[in-house]
Amino acid sequence: MPDQPREQDATAQARHREKMQKRKKVQDQEVASKSLEKGLLMVNTGPGKGKSTAAFGMALRTLGYGKRVVVVQFIKGAWDTGERRALERFDDLVEWHALGEGFTWETQDRERDIAACERAWAVARQAFARPDVALVVLDELNVALRYDYLPIAQVLADIAARTPGQHVMVTGRNAKPDMMEAADLVTEMGLIKHHFKNGVKAQQGVEF
Repeated sequence: MPDQPREQDATAQARHREKMQKRKKVQDQEVASKSLEKGLLMVNTGPGKGKSTAAFGMALRTLGYGKRVVVVQFIKGAWDTGERRALERFDDLVEWHALGEGFTWETQDRERDIAACERAWAVARQAFARPDVALVVLDELNVALRYDYLPIAQVLADIAARTPGQHVMVTGRNAKPDMMEAADLVTEMGLIKHHFKNGVKAQQGVEF
């Protein structure tokens, strides 16, 4: 009887090892079957928090390999944010362009918003043409497209014509179907609970 628990543990361990060996074989075959390398169009959308945060995490990963990143912010404006302060420490590899005028309910001026988005898009197009830029982050572009501040067809054409191998990350709620169709990767951030609903204001290190 005293040896029975040990035998059960050994049997369980053997089953687990066999299961993981089979899983590893399948996983290794799956990884080995992927040989294509290309510049990706990636979209972070949805009502949940974290779309821009995830994009800046990817920017940090890119910087870790000594590659150049261009950030173009639509809508938000020249906020003093923690991510901007952090990424600009890589001043030799990061270009940050905060070209929005603020959220639409703040400006209350459609023509002004359109002009700001057009200026931002001109900067984005310049980044697309540069072979030294590995990643272009188009923060809140989806919001600009939602309000038709930029023509979606032209935006997608310019992205498609970018330097080969360059990655593009688009963020913002309500991504248009055409944008999601054109993307290689689409992630939707879901909202389950948010502290803002309970009266908690935006805080340093969390929202900005």
